[in-house]
Amino acid sequence: MTNVPLPVCGPEGPLRATTAAHGPVPVRAVLFDFGGTLFQIGTYAQRIRAVLRRPVGASEMDGLLDRLESGLGAPDVVAAQRGRDVSPAAHRHAFTTWYASVPALAPHAGALYAQLREPAHWMPYADAGPTLARLTGAGLALGVVSDVGWDLRPTFAHHGLDHHFSAWVHSFEHATEKPDPALFAHACRELGVAPAESLMVGDHPAKDGGAAGAGLRAYVLPAGASPGGHRGLDAVLRLAGVD
Repeated sequence: MTNVPLPVCGPEGPLRATTAAHGPVPVRAVLFDFGGTLFQIGTYAQRIRAVLRRPVGASEMDGLLDRLESGLGAPDVVAAQRGRDVSPAAHRHAFTTWYASVPALAPHAGALYAQLREPAHWMPYADAGPTLARLTGAGLALGVVSDVGWDLRPTFAHHGLDHHFSAWVHSFEHATEKPDPALFAHACRELGVAPAESLMVGDHPAKDGGAAGAGLRAYVLPAGASPGGHRGLDAVLRLAGVD
């Protein structure tokens, strides 16, 4: 692994010209975000019905979801999101504060949060497994870099996907969040590759796209994919040179 210092940039670009002697560096490792990238949890409607344990009609569900949406802007909910992923306690507080912003869900805030930690509630996207298999079959090293409050390995293992990964970087274990370069750098060290040889794949422009500031390439997926659907991960194969 060769560490190449990042160029110092002014407002218009690098201060000193740099040249690549042999063209772009090949991708040797791919780092993945978790939720919204490889996995998605069941819908909020499904999760709410599971904790309420009673029939919930369409009209009532729409009202609950509307209140959850409104709750995202509540001052106490907004405040609870700051530093959400730096510790398990902060993560739980952030989510349960939001759930409890809906009076009918407040008694079930703990149960809704517990769903996040249960592997069976998460579904891999339909193209996650095949994409990971193609990448590892081509000899690329894979890692997970996720802003999260618990260990993700049991969830990947539950769905038979953990064996693809050689590095696991959970934000709560490092007391920081993406796009802190330290998280991406740690994953690269674990995999024995330079940042310039790595591709970060995620769904958050600032957090996952921020890997570019650490010297990695980055690919940001659009939001809104349905649980269990196709995520468009075939593009990762092309970007990694696996065709």
